[in-house]
Amino acid sequence: MSSSSLIQVDNFSSWKHVHNTVAFVLRYVSNLRKKAKQQQVNLGPLPMTELGEAETYLFRTAQREGFPDDIATLEQSRSTTSVKSLPKTSLLYKLDPWLDERGVTRMRSRIGACQFISDDTTHPIILPRKHPVTTLIIRYYHHKYHHCNHETVVNELRRRFHISRIRVELASVRRNCQKCKNETAVPRPPIMADLPAVRLGAFARPFTYIGVDYFGPMEVVVGRRTEKRWGMLITCLTVRAIHIELVCSLNTSSCIMGLRNFISRRGTPRKIYSDRGTNFIGASRELEEAMATVNQTTLMTPHMGGCWERLIRTVKTNLMAIRPASKLTDEVLRNTLIEVENVVNSRPLTHVPIDDDSAPALTPNHFLLGSSNGSKPLTTFDDSGSTMKQNYLTSQVLANQFWKRWLSNEEHGQRQSQINDDYNDDDGNGAQRRKRKEANKGQDQDEEGAG
Repeated sequence: MSSSSLIQVDNFSSWKHVHNTVAFVLRYVSNLRKKAKQQQVNLGPLPMTELGEAETYLFRTAQREGFPDDIATLEQSRSTTSVKSLPKTSLLYKLDPWLDERGVTRMRSRIGACQFISDDTTHPIILPRKHPVTTLIIRYYHHKYHHCNHETVVNELRRRFHISRIRVELASVRRNCQKCKNETAVPRPPIMADLPAVRLGAFARPFTYIGVDYFGPMEVVVGRRTEKRWGMLITCLTVRAIHIELVCSLNTSSCIMGLRNFISRRGTPRKIYSDRGTNFIGASRELEEAMATVNQTTLMTPHMGGCWERLIRTVKTNLMAIRPASKLTDEVLRNTLIEVENVVNSRPLTHVPIDDDSAPALTPNHFLLGSSNGSKPLTTFDDSGSTMKQNYLTSQVLANQFWKRWLSNEEHGQRQSQINDDYNDDDGNGAQRRKRKEANKGQDQDEEGAG
């Protein structure tokens, strides 16, 4: 009797459910035969004998569907006196299979003489891969050991069954287990939006579009007392250069004075971006009337100021590295902040070439000072008209080359970042899937070697 005529194992998701269902179906068939012979029928809970018959039936069904030719050869060899061996191309050839008294195909082993272990351990039952019965049994053991202890699951399965590439089958069950998916799931970050226009304001002077924020406080010594100072970090949103002003308080007056000091040295910006600090809110009206447009982020959204928040972290890292143990004076702290400003503006914005020194990486100082450290070769001054015109054209060409390199590297960096994000976060679980794939590959090789 085939499984299609009695029960469809594919319709079940639990080994216990299909086991009990087959047992009741076999009882029903047996009771029909007993009624025809006017014998007493079986009622009540299922005894161990009927459960064992149902289990045997499921094992035989899986083996006939997974190894039809091999089972037919073994049954023919069992019913006749002539012994027919399996072909060498058979999947069961190396297992030396045989049929027990219930018609279940088992594997021969060399520990059959041991009296202290069960027959299922000495002669394990052979089950085909990727069969519904095999999957339900593996899933049953996976649930029995609480979706973990995977090596214990493999060991318990091998004590009774021989399943080819059992670790791969267990990994497949774990991938399809909803509880395991819920426990290992990671959120998939949304696709990043396009950069705002101020981040791509090429061919404009540095600090045309700026972001402003405070960091601190930092304690300084004034006479015999200690006072607090704050740093006002102003960053160019296009070339990522920074400018640091030392302010004495968090009020609106100090904020406006710090911005005016910046404007006196760097020029008037077109747009100013900041968070909604009280000092910035108080200064925004005067700044909009006098100088530039002020854009402020929404309340409780520090991630919207990532351009300056990330640079504040860099500045703090440099300050912690060079700040002495003793408290500083105003003059020393101002000098320290200027030194940190120069160091941060010397950082490369693009990839640093190793084998090609002819094209050094761009830094914010290239746009501010003409080189990464501000040094320029000494030349003889010539104020003739032709020389001045030629020098002007040359400077324009060099400036355009700087901007073209910045645009090409910015575009390449954004594309590479998007590719890395797609590769790492594919399906929300890219890194974990690659690790599992490498682990399963090693386990498959171990299993094939053991087989």
